[in-house]
Amino acid sequence: MFFALKKWIGAMLLPLPLLLSLMAVGLLLLWFSRWQKSGKILISLSWLLLLLVSVHPVADRLLLPLERQYATWNGSEPMDYIVVLGGGYTYNPDWAPGSNLLGNSLPRVTEGVRQWRRYPQAKMIFTGAAAGYNRYSNAAVAAKVAESLGVPASAIITLDQPHDTGEEAQAVRHIVGQHPFLLVSSANHLPRAMRFFRAAGLNPQAAPANQLAIRSPLSLWDRVLPSPMWLSHSERAIYETLGLIWQRIRGTAPESDQPGQ
Repeated sequence: MFFALKKWIGAMLLPLPLLLSLMAVGLLLLWFSRWQKSGKILISLSWLLLLLVSVHPVADRLLLPLERQYATWNGSEPMDYIVVLGGGYTYNPDWAPGSNLLGNSLPRVTEGVRQWRRYPQAKMIFTGAAAGYNRYSNAAVAAKVAESLGVPASAIITLDQPHDTGEEAQAVRHIVGQHPFLLVSSANHLPRAMRFFRAAGLNPQAAPANQLAIRSPLSLWDRVLPSPMWLSHSERAIYETLGLIWQRIRGTAPESDQPGQ
């Protein structure tokens, strides 16, 4: 119940539902109250904020501080495990395997497989519980994709009980112990994930995937026109920032990451 409530509150604080809700309040004030000026101000501000978070300079400026904390992993240290965190997924047996991994999930798995090819002696660990009425768990679907990309089943471990990153860290701890391992997740999610795993007594090496904040050249139109893609970048930045704040409030970050340390 708490998990579902947390997800719902987090979803409603993202830019699109939040700003649409504020616009709806503004429309109600315009149509059904004497607070005409307040309604106009609320709608105008909501529209302006929605515009701003839908353009590249604002969206990627919000996202970049999260993504630049960890560089792409190309180290040479030996690794015994490669942990790939779960993300969005579904399961349709008629689709190509990778099509069942939604949003940030496929880049995580492909980066995990790339790293496994560099460390073929390592075990790959996929995490994530079943969502909704899916017959397969997140971990199982990700493992199927990895197998389709050439990773043998004997090199794969699935952890299909964890529902969020904190639970993933605890589940991985029981398998990995003090062995060296790579932690693969989206670049914007890794700052929060690394804190969870360190708080669990582990020492992962960060292997970011799915970098989104673009610093390379773009056309003028891509930079100035609002786009659903840039809006999604803003949503990721706000979602992860909210997660970091909640992590601090709950005290689930390691001591070295606590304020004042």
